[in-house]
Amino acid sequence: MTQDQRMALTRAKRFIHLGALTALAVSGGAGLASAQTVVKWMHVETVPAYIEVWEEIAAAYEQEHPDVDVQLQFLENEAFKAKLPTLLQSDAAPDFFYSWGGGVLRQQSQTGALMDLTEPMNADGGAWAKDYKPAALNGLTYDGKVYAVPYRMGTISFYYNKELFQKAGLNADDIKTWDDFLAAVTTLKEAGITPIAGGGGDKWPLHFYWSYLVMRNGGQEVFENAKNNEGEGFLDPAIIKAGEQLAELGKLEPFQGGYLGASWPQTLGVFGDGRAAMLLGFEHTEANQRTNAGDGKGLAPENIGRFPFPVVEGGAGKVTDTLGGLNGWAVTKNASPAAVDFLRFFTSPEQEQKMAAAGMIIPAATGAEEGLKNPLMREAADQLAASTWHQNFFDQDLGPSVGRVVNDVSVEILAGQMSPEEGAQMIQDARELE
Repeated sequence: MTQDQRMALTRAKRFIHLGALTALAVSGGAGLASAQTVVKWMHVETVPAYIEVWEEIAAAYEQEHPDVDVQLQFLENEAFKAKLPTLLQSDAAPDFFYSWGGGVLRQQSQTGALMDLTEPMNADGGAWAKDYKPAALNGLTYDGKVYAVPYRMGTISFYYNKELFQKAGLNADDIKTWDDFLAAVTTLKEAGITPIAGGGGDKWPLHFYWSYLVMRNGGQEVFENAKNNEGEGFLDPAIIKAGEQLAELGKLEPFQGGYLGASWPQTLGVFGDGRAAMLLGFEHTEANQRTNAGDGKGLAPENIGRFPFPVVEGGAGKVTDTLGGLNGWAVTKNASPAAVDFLRFFTSPEQEQKMAAAGMIIPAATGAEEGLKNPLMREAADQLAASTWHQNFFDQDLGPSVGRVVNDVSVEILAGQMSPEEGAQMIQDARELE
């Protein structure tokens, strides 16, 4: 089978059900029809251009390994989270899947659902482990065991519409402090511009605000104490103050109408359609806003700028403290050797450099960041390189039970439905109950 035939067939399999284990039979595809090993891969992805890259990687591996059939399933974020727990308890579990790391990965490892990757990654003098940045590998290691292969690193920052900022007479370089940010929100509203695209329907997009305010007010020590049930926990005055500042933002009504019911894709569309001036989002916001915009084009890259979450005057946190992801691929316990071999292939520095060049990721593989061409992605990579404290998403790091409370509390404080003190107490209670 030619490379083009394999790529075409891979596209046809894009949304194949994870439980379907029968190899597809196609004209001229005798090699695939007789495939003995199926590798099932489950990922969060909605950008067509990125899906094509994944398909090309899978097709390249299949061409070198005609006895392997790589089956890809791509799901939207919330659908992925809803489906995965059930799959992990069934015979239809994928061989490996996208992981946000943190407490969720730790809990999955404790259930016995995952493969311990320590031995294969450290075989041959640790040749496989050396492919990745040490911080990335350490972040996916629990109790001395590796439970996921590093894939990407990321950071949450503000993205802004340069034309709307210019219309309002704003300069993003002047937004250094939280007070500067609130003043910019007010200026945009006075200019008749919706300041921020917000996604309250999925809840987690709004927890970025509370998390960063906790980091900026309390610094790493306060968060680590709270996480470990030490000191005053989540009732620390710095965390209460973060909630007060979040409530202050909510009172300015900075988001688009109906934001409490907006999903993340809809929120990206609001920004991409030019209906809001700012978005607090991921490093690949430029591509994702384009995909979710009404016209499929969104804002031109040159019309998008970015700036870090501002500092809080008098707070212990630094502007160089970053919040973001450390993502990897978790392997299920019954995965085949072929699945592990394919995983090593597509997380290699060579493949990750291709992904970086396509603007898909800030890679975790050593040296692969040299492939980054997108200026905004490169800015994010440089910000991560200078990070003084990189914190995984709070709702991931604190585990699913506490994480859900964090997301709920963030939305309710913003919406004026809960006081900062009540929110802090709810998170503390959830932490103590774990």
